Order: sequence, then C-alpha cells, then structure tokens
Amino acid sequence: MEAITEFSGRMIPLPRNDIDTDQIIPARFLKTTHKEGLGQQAFFDWRYDGDGNPREDFPLNQAQYAGASILITGNNFGCGSSREHAPWALQGAGLKAVVSTEFADIFRNNALKNGLLPILVDEETQQQLLSLAEEDPTAEIKIDLTSKTLTLPGGRPVGFPIDGFSRHCLMNGVDQLGFLLALDEDIRDFEREHPPRVNTGVPETPS
Repeated sequence: MEAITEFSGRMIPLPRNDIDTDQIIPARFLKTTHKEGLGQQAFFDWRYDGDGNPREDFPLNQAQYAGASILITGNNFGCGSSREHAPWALQGAGLKAVVSTEFADIFRNNALKNGLLPILVDEETQQQLLSLAEEDPTAEIKIDLTSKTLTLPGGRPVGFPIDGFSRHCLMNGVDQLGFLLALDEDIRDFEREHPPRVNTGVPETPS
C-alpha cells in the first residue's frame, strides 16, 4: 500500500446524496477477487449508456476532470452493502480521497484499510468545494495527514478526524496485516518471556 503523508490534487464534483456501494461498483462486477479493471467499472450505470458509450454529462468522463484525484460528493456516501470492491474501484479510477459530510461506517473502514482516504468536513466546506470544483476544474486542494487538515486554495485549513491506528497505517504504507507482521519480533520476545503454562488438570492449592 502506498504511503500517504501529504498530497495536492484537483477535484471532481459529484453532488449526489446517498450514493450506495451498488452505484459505486454494480453487483455484476463483483465476481473478481482482484482489483485490475475495476476503475473502468466505477459508477458504471451512471458513467455509460445502455450501449456502453460514455455519458458526456458525467464528471468522470469530462476532459476538465481528467487526472483529478479527489472526489467531492454529497451526504451519506458509501451506504449499502459492505463490498470491499467499492474503494478498489474508486482507487482504480485514480482517486486518492473522497470528501463528504457523512460516510457509511463500513465503507469508511474499508476505504481506510485499502489506502483510500475518506475526509469528513462540515456542510459549508463541502458546498464551497463543490462550487470551486465546478467553477474552476484546475483548482487544487492540499491534504496533510500529519496535521489532519485539508487546505483550500485560498489557504483556509479545515481539520478532519481520523483514528490514530488508521493514520499510522496510511502514513507508513501498511495494511493491518503488514502492521502485525512488523511486530513479529516483539511477539516472539513476548512469547519467550511468557512461556505457556501447562494445565495438569489439578487445581492449585491455596497457600
């Protein structure tokens, strides 16, 4: 997993509320167990027409947002089922972060585990970012995990919450398994210092 400390990026506006995981990646694409190709299937039913042609009015298909890495969206993003393919698809589409006023808990946890940063902001900031992305597709915002802030083009910093463990993993580029493997020697030291007790089946006699 790629380490994240700070980065700047352009924004894609998607001002829709209650975007569920079946809209992010439709269920018919969930047969795969790997991430390759999922980026092309992100938001498939909104992104393409019945013949598979790109819809010109969908932001991910518009030239001015090509290469943008931060999705600015509506409330309650990622609701619905718990599919891990949703953050995979968003990352495959080139996204590093999603900004919303509310995330579904399971989606948020899946995103953090896979290196996609869900950034929670207040409604005023959300609306400001949506307007900015629509009016000036070249505008960039800065995201800094060290200070846990999002900085707008004018310089206004906005703090966002993230738990310490997820922040540590993202900044060090490790997932949960990688974190545990890095503690292998500490675990072995603990086991050496605390050998397993042998259960004889005989109750201990009080002294």
